This record gives sequence, structure tokens and C-alpha cells, in this order.
Amino acid sequence: MEHRIVGPGPYRATKLWNETVELFRARMPLRRHRCRFKSYECCFTAAEAVDWLHELLRCSQNFGPEVTRKQTVQLLKKFLKNHVIEDIKGKWGQEDFEDNSHLYRFPPSSPLKPYPKKPPYQKDVIKFPEWNDLPPSTSQENIPVRPVVMNSEMWFKRHSIAIGEVPACRLIYRRQLTEANVEEIWKSMTLSYLQKTLGLDSLEEVLDIKHVNSKFIIHNVYSVSKQGVVILDDKSKELPHWVLSAMKCLANWPNCSDLKQPMYLGFEKDVFKTIADYYGHLKEPLLTFHLFDAFVSVLGLLQKEKMAIEAFQICCLLLPPENRRKLQLLMRMMARICSNKEMPPLCDGFGTRTLLVQTFSRCILCSKDEVDLDELLAARLVTFLMDNYQEILKVPSALQTSIEERVAHLRRVQIKYPGADMDITLSAPSFCRQISPEEFEYQRAYGSQEPLAALLEEVITDTKLSSKEKKKKLKQFQKSYPEVYQERFPTPESEALLFPEKPKPKPQLLMWALKKPFQPFQRTRSFRM
Repeated sequence: MEHRIVGPGPYRATKLWNETVELFRARMPLRRHRCRFKSYECCFTAAEAVDWLHELLRCSQNFGPEVTRKQTVQLLKKFLKNHVIEDIKGKWGQEDFEDNSHLYRFPPSSPLKPYPKKPPYQKDVIKFPEWNDLPPSTSQENIPVRPVVMNSEMWFKRHSIAIGEVPACRLIYRRQLTEANVEEIWKSMTLSYLQKTLGLDSLEEVLDIKHVNSKFIIHNVYSVSKQGVVILDDKSKELPHWVLSAMKCLANWPNCSDLKQPMYLGFEKDVFKTIADYYGHLKEPLLTFHLFDAFVSVLGLLQKEKMAIEAFQICCLLLPPENRRKLQLLMRMMARICSNKEMPPLCDGFGTRTLLVQTFSRCILCSKDEVDLDELLAARLVTFLMDNYQEILKVPSALQTSIEERVAHLRRVQIKYPGADMDITLSAPSFCRQISPEEFEYQRAYGSQEPLAALLEEVITDTKLSSKEKKKKLKQFQKSYPEVYQERFPTPESEALLFPEKPKPKPQLLMWALKKPFQPFQRTRSFRM
């Protein structure tokens, strides 16, 4: 009798139902039985079915050894209601199943449950808001821009960047991070972490993103006491004081030697019944109806305890703050009762741990559509919660740190080099207008040349620059923007006019330069004989 592990994913409850039905029909021992002087082939008694199915569920890693015989009987009642089994005379549906010797058999065909069809949700997790994203109320025809007024010094700085003298730097003008932006970041990153932890391609079939409230997540992270319990802003949603007093009484049950112990027997049972009645009459389970599939999906990770705890942490952040607070107080009470060896028995027929699981499992997890395996899945979840409630009901530190760093990054000032662009003057925001394709092509071809030509003229007419510096700047401009430079100086003569050659002074002639060079006296031979 082996039950394969059904991992996390959509329709996990339906998959478990179908697999349990298949195993039960395929492996339940059948034999001949006699009833009222008549023999019946290929059948089984109700008690035999309970014994066999109970053992199957206890050995299954999907349900665990915490499954009780009473829960097995409840499941067989649903089998009879859904015509998985029928009594020996072919009756089913309205008949009641009890743990006795009544005979049952399998019908000729037992169709499995089809997977439910849900309305399509948004497949992708909400995109992280970026600074180049437009505000929700901004249309494409009305986009705010910030024109920059540039002077000559500003142009030289930009031009030096363009020609590669310093590393290029892109300025980012960031709009203000609003409260709505922060809430979107918390919601999108939390759901992204949950999807990654569950190993799913999409949360579409597990969770309706529209029902996730980002304000709940932020409140559950930051509005907590020193003990980690959520603090509510609306005190009307608190537990009634008499319920809270009863829970504290059982959680801090005194030793037998304590003089404050109640004076009559059965007091602890009455207190426990008071708490059970309050939680049993909640209109909605603490884990809410719309999160049922998400928590059931997390149950598929119980074989990987660390991952399961992390997934439970994230799912519990999605709860309304009042539900999270009630769950925290309830789990603390249950854990302390189980660990208190001095606590008297709260029920004669069950152990304390089993009683707690059976009493509070349905008020913690339940499906709105009454899924057939609700009791077993809820018991499995509550058992895991009791054993790991301190870790599960903590805020996941990795998630919180990641989101806070993301928000801090988006709140930083614009990026620029030190000392660069300090003289930028921003005018009032203007708005773009829609233009025709012809006008766009013209602006793309000639629109950028006009300011460049103006900057070139400004360099030419700048009297503060020496001729040497001006020639150097013009040479750099010619290398970067040859077309604009060619239009301004179409011929070498036009460029030469900018730097006219000064007449060279003639060197002064020295009088001695006109004379013959000095000849040394040479003594000649006399011709006289």
C-alpha cells in the first residue's frame, strides 16, 4: 500500500482524492460474506474498510500518522455519498456509513473527480514598478518632459563625455516614490518569492492575486509586538476579553501545588469548551477561503521542512492582520497545552494533542466548496503548525531585507558624476504633442543639427578662448560632428577667414651685413727684383 507524494501545485486536493480512490478500489481486499442466510461475492464490511483505509492513510506521507479512525469513517461517508462505494443492495448517496458489519461493494464504474475550472487570472506576477514606467493616470500623448538649458561650459562638459575624454554617464531623473508604489513592490515581490518557493510557473491556479491586499502584508511585517504578535489598529477586531482570558488560563495552567488552581474538577474542560465554541462559530476559517489552495499546495513541501516553513511564512503574511493575530495566539496556546505535562486530560476518549487537532483544524483551514479531503488536509496542516509555529509565524527576514533594499534603491537621488552638470537649470515641465511621421523624419534628420550649429557658433564667437584653445575645440567638434562642421565651413577659405594670418615683420638689415666679410691680411711677395 504505497501512496505517491503529491507535491505542490494546483488542484492538489483533487489529485489526492483521485489517487486515494484509485488505491482503495484497486487494493481493498474483497471476499465472500454471508448476511441473513444469503452469500455475497466480492464485498467487504464497513469495519474492514475502515481498518484498511485507516492504515493506508496513516502510512501515506501526504497525510501522516496523525489520521484518526474517526476521520477515516468521515472519509468513507463521503465515498458512499459520491458513489465510490455502495451497499450490498446497490444503495448509495442518502445512506449513512457507520463503523459496523454492514456489507459494501464497489460499483461497476467509479468516475474520478474532474479538475475544477477556474476563471483565468493574471498569469504573471505583478511587474516591479520601474522609474521609466508611467504613472497610472498618464497617457502616451501627455508625457511630462524636462528640457535642459545648456551654456558653453555645459556643452564642453557634455562634449568631453561624447568624445571619450571621461566615461559616459546616463542621468536618471526619478519621479517621487509614492505610497502606492511601495505597496505594489511589497505585493509583487512577496508573490514572486512564494511562486519561486513553490516551484510553480504561475500562481494562477493556486491563488487569485486580486484578493491579495498589500496593506495586510506591510502591517503584518511592521506592526508587531516584542513577542512577534500582530498589533491591531482597530481594537474592535480583537479577541473578546473573556476568550483571551480563557486562553491565557489554559496556556499558563498552574502546577498542582499552586494555590491558584481551581477548586472544582472539570474546570479546565469548561474553559477549553469556551474557547472551542468561540473559534467554532467563526464565519470564515483563519486562513481564509481564498487562500485554501495556496496552503494546501504548501502541504506538498512537508518532505522538505525548511522550504515548507518558508512557504508557510509567506502565505501567513497574506492574511488579514486580525486573522494572523488570532492564529498566533491560538497556536501558542495549543503548543503550551501539549507541552504541559501537568495539564489534566481535556477529554476522556482522546489524547490532548489529538483533541486539539480535531477541535481547531476546521476553524483554521477549510474550503468554501467543501472539498472532500478537508478534514485530513486541515489536520495535517495544524499538526505541522503546532510543531513549527514559532518559525512559521515569524516574518521571513530574507524577504523583508530584499524588499527594503529594493525600496531604498528606488528612493536614491539621480546618478551623476561629482561636479558634473552642476549648472543645469530646469524649466517648468512641458508636454509632448503627437506629430506626423513626416515631421518626425524631418526632426530626426535636422532637429539635432540646429542646437549643434548654435553651439558651434558660440564656440566661434567666444572671445575668452585663445586661438590655440579655439582651434583645439573646433578640431574636436569637426571629428565628432563632421556634417555640422562641413555646413559651417564648406571650404578651407571659409575656415581660414576665422583665423586670418598676420603679416610677418621683415628683418632689419644691418650695415655690416652689406660689407664684404672680413678678410685676414695676407702678406704678398714683392715684385721688386
